[in-house]
Amino acid sequence: MGDGYVGARTPRREDARLLTGRARYVGNVRLPGQAYAHVIRSPIAHGRLLGCDVKGAWSAEGVLDVITPADAAGLRLPCVNLSPGQRLTGYPVLDETIRYAGQPLALVVARTPEAARDAADLVDLELGELPAVVGVERALAEDAPLLHPDLGTNVVTEFLLGDDDCAAVIEGAPHVVEMTFRMGRVSPHPIEPRGVVADWSGDELTVRISTQAPHHVREHLAEALGLSHDQVRVIAGDTGGGFGAKEHVYPDETLVCLAATRLGRPVAWTEAPGDRLLATLPARAAVHRGRLALDHDGRFLALEADVLADLGAHPSNAGASTAAVTATLLPGPYRFERVAVRVRAVVTTTTPTGSYRGFGQPEGTLTRERLIDEAARRLGIDPVELRLRNMLGPDELPCVTRVHQRYDSGDYPRALRTLRDLVEPVVKDDGRRRGIGWSCHVESTAMGPSDDLKAIGVQAGGYETAVLRMEQDASVVVASGVVGMGQGIETALAQLAADRVGVPLERVRVVLGDTAATPYSSVGSIASRALTLGGGALVRAAARLRDKLVAIAAHRLEAAPEDLELAGDVVRVKGDPQASVPLRELATSAWRGWDLPEGMPPGLEERVSYDPPGYTFAYGAHAAAVAVDPETGAVEVERYWVVNDAGVLVNPAVVEGQIHGGVAQGLGQALTEDIGYTEEGQPITDYLLPTAREVPDIQVVLLETPSPITPGGMKGVGEAGTIGPPAAVANAVAAALPEIAERVTDVPLTPAAVWSLLRDR
Repeated sequence: MGDGYVGARTPRREDARLLTGRARYVGNVRLPGQAYAHVIRSPIAHGRLLGCDVKGAWSAEGVLDVITPADAAGLRLPCVNLSPGQRLTGYPVLDETIRYAGQPLALVVARTPEAARDAADLVDLELGELPAVVGVERALAEDAPLLHPDLGTNVVTEFLLGDDDCAAVIEGAPHVVEMTFRMGRVSPHPIEPRGVVADWSGDELTVRISTQAPHHVREHLAEALGLSHDQVRVIAGDTGGGFGAKEHVYPDETLVCLAATRLGRPVAWTEAPGDRLLATLPARAAVHRGRLALDHDGRFLALEADVLADLGAHPSNAGASTAAVTATLLPGPYRFERVAVRVRAVVTTTTPTGSYRGFGQPEGTLTRERLIDEAARRLGIDPVELRLRNMLGPDELPCVTRVHQRYDSGDYPRALRTLRDLVEPVVKDDGRRRGIGWSCHVESTAMGPSDDLKAIGVQAGGYETAVLRMEQDASVVVASGVVGMGQGIETALAQLAADRVGVPLERVRVVLGDTAATPYSSVGSIASRALTLGGGALVRAAARLRDKLVAIAAHRLEAAPEDLELAGDVVRVKGDPQASVPLRELATSAWRGWDLPEGMPPGLEERVSYDPPGYTFAYGAHAAAVAVDPETGAVEVERYWVVNDAGVLVNPAVVEGQIHGGVAQGLGQALTEDIGYTEEGQPITDYLLPTAREVPDIQVVLLETPSPITPGGMKGVGEAGTIGPPAAVANAVAAALPEIAERVTDVPLTPAAVWSLLRDR
């Protein structure tokens, strides 16, 4: 009865509550005596908080507490990802030095949300303004104001990866393509905003929070507030989307928890819609100068990039690691004799940047794939043929790239050939110019192993643990430290457990998101790792549980274990259905300690930690068909195709859904999304998310090359859809407008941007 669940398009079990109003979101929490917080944010981008007069706020009706920087002195949060020589490794929760518009300056708590908001207007801030520094290139100028004067520079970290002689190879190459790319700052936009309800009982802080990493949050809150880890319980509930933005605890969320401990009553806060672009960490903001060298036959010789990453006001939890991932994945699925990447991470007077779905990979893919298409255009070679000519073949895997990544398995040329066979040009006579763009990538998934994370400066472990228990009634409970955030992990883990133990799917329950009930997970559901690592641990736990059941049955039936099988609700002798023992009877005996083989401990619970021997590497090929209006610069994506390989697919329907959603986000980065800033450092809040009108039909083909690393053969897929679209769309626009092709370098490709390129040619 348990056979065949892996690979089945099982409906997501989460949807029953998510679609019927029964989801467990933080905004729905109401506790006795609950108060409400409002965050006061800086209206300026750079300066000093010279005074914070709170007498007016304290006199307002319903006010319970006001927290200023003096009340939060010493409260700090760490950077978990540390790059070589990183000059800043943490940041204060409240700071009198202001480095971005929207920075938290104080917190007001009142009996109602309205009272807290009204009282916040009565706080009198005295501000001393300093010049803003917007953009990494401005921050590097000799006359740029210093955000952290004690450092003597706006560069927080700088490091090199790859081959020292890469530049010399490029200088001697017959063909060199050099381009500079600028990526806009984009904002994660989960359907559930950030929110927290903190409750201090006198000896334990219970925190209900919308997060991707409950144990991560617990550690950092405990350290910041001076509590022992066992005094903090974090409950994630149903996190309504994360996309990387909820992988850690924020300063404003920490302040809410501080308020709860001061007041001894629950305090709730939800991020206001107008604060999201100011407060939730954006990503992508980077400038890349790239060079691609080829020989006379179009063979890739060398690839070089100078990566400038905009960290915003200070390194966030993620530090400069997004730029590091850009560097390590820059070669993609191709063969290069030399690769070199220089990374510089720079502070500016803007919101700190952090994690976002794709985590540095869309940026590197845009740089590499645009260089390849421009090389194809200049050399007169079909862009697909140029890629195939230089692509690593399946017989070359596993292999270690020039920047030290060990690709595990796959058939990259097959993915691109499959894509080429899918693509059909759109033919219309409507005055618009049309083109097709291609993009290929290798995706780093399943972040780990732990020793490798330590070696590269990540202050976290890379393993995952599964606890698998069969109850006396033969029902099965899975507990995992990873969390659900809309990605379908609850369903996928249930499918794995049912399939590997051999029980009906409806008899499996999955417990996630509560640090008091789930095994420790150092970083939670990030980096396309939840199913690969959490599922890998579960596969091993299921094998142990199944072996124990068979051993107990063999003892009862006086048969050899290898002669038995699980079939439906019994363990039986193969070929003799009458010689069997019901699972329920076996489970009851195990928990009571009855009739067990000599030396076997009672119970049916297996706890397995899986620390992977390496990363897994998924891959994909994308193509976009666009139509460009030369009169207005408007770009429409008319068709989109994806071929993706994420190893063994536990639930293909979930995988397709992940890719569809990722492509939509990638199209936003390509065409519409950008947080702009004025010269004074004020964010421009006209932010355009793609709608159903901008997202075309997306055709997805799934390949399966099992990973030789992961138990179960899975690879990650959560970020796959976001990686290819910016490059595919930019290449399609360049193909449609060859007269400006070499200048199609920046995203988003808004109508104004494309029109300007056409006008200025």
